[in-house]
Amino acid sequence: MADRFIEVSLVKRDVTCTARLLDDRAPITCATVWDALPLSSDVYHAKYARNEIYALFPPFAEKEPPLENPTVTPIPGDLCYFAFAGTELGTKSYGYDREVHAGTTLVDLALFYERNNLLLNGDVGWIPGIVWGQVVDGLDAMAEACNDLWRSGAAGETLSFKRA
Repeated sequence: MADRFIEVSLVKRDVTCTARLLDDRAPITCATVWDALPLSSDVYHAKYARNEIYALFPPFAEKEPPLENPTVTPIPGDLCYFAFAGTELGTKSYGYDREVHAGTTLVDLALFYERNNLLLNGDVGWIPGIVWGQVVDGLDAMAEACNDLWRSGAAGETLSFKRA
């Protein structure tokens, strides 16, 4: 299979990076995401994992992918997939104001832009993510925009994933 690529963008900041799908390591997750593209939603900056931005989506797979190519220590440029029950994220400490509540399932698509990440949540413990993509171009500019997001705020910003 030929390599497949996607663009990951912070729309308002007009910053885009390119990622290669890791079809050889996470084939089910890659197919699941690829078939759902394009995807866009409000962006959040992680509170616990450190150098992570992500967007939440309603489930888009018939069946959630298995935990393939898992990590709890993502590196810069990793794209990770998580599926959460609303009860895992539904407390006010997470700061969500609309789409997260008990009885829902959410898909979290995340981009890690710097080192020293640890997927440990004080409420539920270790949160392994599926590494399904790796940024191959534009990570420096994206990391700069992510740091601005952390410092200036995420309100009004959108994280977008589309086929390249």
